[in-house]
Amino acid sequence: MKFDTRSIHAGRKPDPSTGAISTSICQTSTFVFEDYKQPGEYDYSRTGNPTRNALEDAVANLEGGNKGFAFSSGMAAVSTAIHLLKAGDHAVVGDDIYGGTHRLFSEIMTQYGIEFTFTRLNSRENIEEAIQPDTKMIWIETPSNPLLNITDLELVADIAKENQLLTVADNTFPSPYFLRPIEYGIDLVLHSTTKYINGHSDVIGGAIVTTTDELADKIHFLLNGMGTNAAPFDSWLILRGLKTLPLRMKKHAENAIAIAEFLIDHPKVSEVFYPGLPSHPGYEIAKKQMDGYGGIVSFKLKSDVGNFIRGLDLFLLAESLGGADSLVEHAATMSHASMGESARKQAGITDDVIRLSVGLEDSDDLIEDLSRGLERS
Repeated sequence: MKFDTRSIHAGRKPDPSTGAISTSICQTSTFVFEDYKQPGEYDYSRTGNPTRNALEDAVANLEGGNKGFAFSSGMAAVSTAIHLLKAGDHAVVGDDIYGGTHRLFSEIMTQYGIEFTFTRLNSRENIEEAIQPDTKMIWIETPSNPLLNITDLELVADIAKENQLLTVADNTFPSPYFLRPIEYGIDLVLHSTTKYINGHSDVIGGAIVTTTDELADKIHFLLNGMGTNAAPFDSWLILRGLKTLPLRMKKHAENAIAIAEFLIDHPKVSEVFYPGLPSHPGYEIAKKQMDGYGGIVSFKLKSDVGNFIRGLDLFLLAESLGGADSLVEHAATMSHASMGESARKQAGITDDVIRLSVGLEDSDDLIEDLSRGLERS
């Protein structure tokens, strides 16, 4: 079946007892055993829950993996994945990743003996130079947050296989509609399902999709042992949002390219970051491995940031992204405030960087709103 069909049907069947077409919310903490020492398919909702499993199966199907796992947040998924490493291990990580991920790696996991090298993953030379004898993992965001840098997934997978390293790709920005990293040799795919997979800014969640039974067993062991699982009702909300993912992603991308093309010629904008622009340095790689370029547009503002934001009406000042409503944020003081100043400088996240989560409104209205903000700035 094609992606649009699978986004509606994968992992879901009408309820056999009632015929309900909507997946039932199995709002329970525990399940009755069939007999002494005889649990049924489910025994406790932290370990497994039918509603959560439906979401997990759906996301795994869309990503092309063998097994999916749903978490209470994107950071719960990140935290679980990084626990595949142990004290003494080293990971190579893109330097321009989400600020919360950077904080977890650089300030928390280092306390437990795991080391990280943050570098730009834009060349074989950079990646191979960062690999050490104790390196076990390469962690990727593509497009990256917030500068939308593009990483060649086939290149990373090739290097990783040569060095027997695990590869992890955070696929939150493109969603599986526009990019499926497993097709390019990546071992494990991660999402903040809070964003595009849910798409309505009304729930927090995360997901991991694995490619082997061994990885699936390890992730489930960590999920169950650490209690990072998603709740049934949250899983149901995300599963509901997933049905419209193709429609939403098409509109997000259509609006985003219109806005990027508007901004690139504006006199108060010094640089635009959007992989769908031919001027973007990662355009050719993005064109090769993506089916579309997503709904995030970032840019550098020449004029006053505060006045620009205060001049907006439709673009609301808020963190997060991927919902129907268009959002604006100042990366250095919001999503990436948790990164140290030197790390932001290394990544190129300067104080003039603005990130737009382009929503589903009419593109003409959004461009008019940005025009007003730029004029006020």
